[in-house]
Amino acid sequence: MARSALRSLAIWMNGERVGQWQHLRGKDVLTYDASWLNHAQGRPLSLSLPFLPGNAPHSGPLVTSYFDNLLPDSEAIRRRIATRYQTSGLEPFALLSAIGRDCVGAIQLLPEGEQPDDIYQIRGEALQEADIAHILRETITGSPWPAKAGASDALRLSIAGAQEKTALLWHQGSWQRPLGSTPTTHIFKLPMGLVGGMQADMRTSVENEWLCSKLIAAFGLAIADCDIASFEDQKALIVRRFDRRPASDGRWLVRLPQEDMCQATGTPPHLKYQSDGGPGISDIMGLLAKSATASEDRAAFFKAQILFWLLAATDGHAKNFSITHQPQNQFRATPLYDVLSAHPIIGSGKNQLARQDAALAMAVRGSSNYYKLDRIQRRHWIKHANACGLSKAEAEHIVQDLLDTTPKVLDQLAAQLPASFPADLADAILSGVRRQRDRLAAMPGA
Repeated sequence: MARSALRSLAIWMNGERVGQWQHLRGKDVLTYDASWLNHAQGRPLSLSLPFLPGNAPHSGPLVTSYFDNLLPDSEAIRRRIATRYQTSGLEPFALLSAIGRDCVGAIQLLPEGEQPDDIYQIRGEALQEADIAHILRETITGSPWPAKAGASDALRLSIAGAQEKTALLWHQGSWQRPLGSTPTTHIFKLPMGLVGGMQADMRTSVENEWLCSKLIAAFGLAIADCDIASFEDQKALIVRRFDRRPASDGRWLVRLPQEDMCQATGTPPHLKYQSDGGPGISDIMGLLAKSATASEDRAAFFKAQILFWLLAATDGHAKNFSITHQPQNQFRATPLYDVLSAHPIIGSGKNQLARQDAALAMAVRGSSNYYKLDRIQRRHWIKHANACGLSKAEAEHIVQDLLDTTPKVLDQLAAQLPASFPADLADAILSGVRRQRDRLAAMPGA
């Protein structure tokens, strides 16, 4: 039987009440508390949901989109959540009423009248390898977590994204199931398996993302720290959350406010791709112009786009870029995350992506929008950079630096790979990047 439908949730951030989210007659309404507007840590939840004159409430699609983007993209995963927690429906309010206690970023969503009064401590239940393996298996099946401490302590977290994942707490040298208001610190991502209508083989997605993260870091861009681990027969990529950090006294964990570019632009998650109407390079470059570290963030974002072209990282949509919010309405870009290379599945064989069909999630603007990897030219990068406010010299420097750095980065990473790393996967990604680099080097300039 479905849970009785709530109509209002309180929004909390690190023990401070932010406001109220109401779901009334099918409409979502956000009202900030007056005390939050005047608080030293007070800030809007989103660039798309600013403080309004007279503290007028926000209502309608912008509110819905903000909260909808906190949830997994996959409808199948959403249905499993609804079944697991017996929610009243699949709409964002119903799902987050059940799993909104540990969202991406800083907010907690709690029933009215409930307070996160244990925020300033770290509470967890230590897990053994068998426990973690069980949790990873149940992440896919949708069965409830076993909760020795009682049903009220069952993990209720929301992690956006398209693939199967869960999250745990690392504390005092062990993996733990967080209790009460204690947040998770690491995300566990499972192998993706066969993906999409073409059934592309992404069973090595864990190793793929790990290698991509090492490549991007070697090129000098900030990206979420990650490692590979196995628990019995379950393999996972463990990603350290950059929206969590220890408090200065070490006694509790601070949640750091952040949002993805769909939330920041008021875009619903089903429009995350530019080709579907979502934000593109120019939109995000324009948004980052208002960052507290605008020059650094804009250069890093544009460099990331060219790196994605080298990597054939074809899923760099708006939800895979985020900003972190700071007091006084300031923000800056977060590290990168969720980067996978399509080089291993590009080819002419069964379940492979034809090279001429491989495309970026965001178009490069030349005489028109270019998505396909084999259509994008060096001059398109320079022209688009100019249109976004980077000088020709800045754009050329970014391109030339990548050309100069790539051979050394590839050689160093190849030498550092663990002996157990899948050789065919490493060769596909590293040789694919080298091939793209050589193509770029051979192209005429602007």
